[in-house]
Amino acid sequence: MEKKTGIAVVAVGGNALIRDPQHTSLYDQFESVRLTVPYIVDLIEAGWKVVVTHGNGPQVGFLLRKSEMSASELPPAPLDYCGSNTQGSIGYMFEVTLYNEFRRRGMQNRAVALVSQTVVDKEDPAFKNPTKPVGSFMDKDHAAKHRDEDGWTVMEDSGRGWRRVVPSPKPLRIVQQEIIRELVDRNETVIAVGGGGIPVLEQADGTLSGVEAVIDKDFASALLASSIGADLLFISTEVEKVCLDFNKPTQRTIDRMTVAEAKRWLAEGQFGKGSMEPKILAVLEYLSRGGKEAIITNSENMSRALKGESGTRIIAN
Repeated sequence: MEKKTGIAVVAVGGNALIRDPQHTSLYDQFESVRLTVPYIVDLIEAGWKVVVTHGNGPQVGFLLRKSEMSASELPPAPLDYCGSNTQGSIGYMFEVTLYNEFRRRGMQNRAVALVSQTVVDKEDPAFKNPTKPVGSFMDKDHAAKHRDEDGWTVMEDSGRGWRRVVPSPKPLRIVQQEIIRELVDRNETVIAVGGGGIPVLEQADGTLSGVEAVIDKDFASALLASSIGADLLFISTEVEKVCLDFNKPTQRTIDRMTVAEAKRWLAEGQFGKGSMEPKILAVLEYLSRGGKEAIITNSENMSRALKGESGTRIIAN
């Protein structure tokens, strides 16, 4: 692989830790991370300084479900604490597996996980219109009880039952961004902004307070990439390339797209709202703030994508 220098933010989806419904235990998730990490270390070995971000949606859902099941004995777990908890546990998985992979290759690199916070705006429209489902499905009566007694916003979900929905505000600032950049400059591999970061509000006196919300990890990863001057935003997903007419007989893959093409295809509804669309929107935000390029592919094709042999590369022009 051609040696390069630069900073890459690699965003790994939370679902990448769970291969299928039969492999959801923490040990299964640890194994999934172990299988993903060699592809990340390939980038480091090729000369990149890497910050790893990750999703945590399924893991937060598990914690909320545990909280519901133990409600008669234990106090409920606030959503920001669920975010911090999963950042720590998933960060630990990446720390250990990166450490072991470095040693296996005879590399002296180090990895460190940071529990990161992300500032959001209390006036963000998302707080008035919560839409992000979290936790388990409920029947109508159970949902109404939570609404009336706990102040939850609940919504019927595609005929499958009722769920709690929470705000998903846009990220404004990564609180630890300067520390992350300092660590990167020291050639440390950083795991940060897990699950988009813990959403916090900044008060008039500069203090922070957690808020019950979730942040899209791709938008937060794009913001982090811009904030630390990353040369590459790498979004790891389930597919090798972005597709047009996905799952249709006319499906075709995209090797390279410009910002203008991405905007046109977004307007045409080519990208799924709950899957590829937020990734494309995050990439566009990163590029609009001076980012150089972004790549979307699956983890096993990261190295090939860097050489232009796989993945979808998105550039400004």
